[in-house]
Amino acid sequence: MKLYYSPGACSLSPHIALREAGLPFDLVKKELHSQTLADGSDFRTINPKGYVPALVLDSGEILTEGPAIVQYIADLAPAKQLAPPAGTMERVRLQEWLNYITSEIHKTFSPLFNKKASEDWKAAARELLDRRIDFVAKALEGRAWLMGDTFTVADCYLFTVLNWAGWVKIDLSRWPSVNGYLKRAAARPAVQAALKAEGLLKA
Repeated sequence: MKLYYSPGACSLSPHIALREAGLPFDLVKKELHSQTLADGSDFRTINPKGYVPALVLDSGEILTEGPAIVQYIADLAPAKQLAPPAGTMERVRLQEWLNYITSEIHKTFSPLFNKKASEDWKAAARELLDRRIDFVAKALEGRAWLMGDTFTVADCYLFTVLNWAGWVKIDLSRWPSVNGYLKRAAARPAVQAALKAEGLLKA
């Protein structure tokens, strides 16, 4: 498999998932604000949507959209318990979290990285993020991970997006349960390896 990524972008989530799953893969870097890859080819021939992540399977099929990709990865390595079995209520709960992270947290960060976004828009996004993170903080009280005692692909995704807080000057120390969660996730060997591979952590 081949994962197209941009350092620190939402593609970090499937990158972590691949390492947690212990699956072989190659990394191909896409600069965040360019569609041209290092070999001169156009990334849009891989993903016409123009953004990462994109996972090219050994069959040649291409998967896009992080929540779909991480569930596919989890199902390739069921023994790692990165997702509950399909058809169970626990799997539906995982999908519930993935949808919340993608639509209510990930996308709410977007205007804070958009140079064309107005200050009013950014202020509204920050207010929304406070409420979204409040919800996550309450859900994490008394548990190690989003789904309880087991680290899942939902944690790969939440860790990725909450790490953007530092880039946009959101102080997460207001939420002790979130702070503790991020420290636990950052200490995982697979997470450390992914961060180092993307140049986000010194070797």
